[in-house]
Amino acid sequence: MEIYLLDESLKVEIHYDHEDCGFDDNICVRISEDCPTDEKLFVAEQTNIFITIQQAKSLSEALGEAVLQSRLGASGK
Repeated sequence: MEIYLLDESLKVEIHYDHEDCGFDDNICVRISEDCPTDEKLFVAEQTNIFITIQQAKSLSEALGEAVLQSRLGASGK
């Protein structure tokens, strides 16, 4: 899955890494940037972060909760 953030200069890819199936942290979050150097958030052009199933689940739940809170906050205005 690919998700583009900011002005679509930041790409986040999330996938199960078959090559790392023997490790607990076999879910890859790959972050790539396509922007001028002075606008970059990361030093490298591409950064891979390997996380466990539980960490991926916690991240998913945290994002879901933030979405819920944002919707509740927006509806209260």
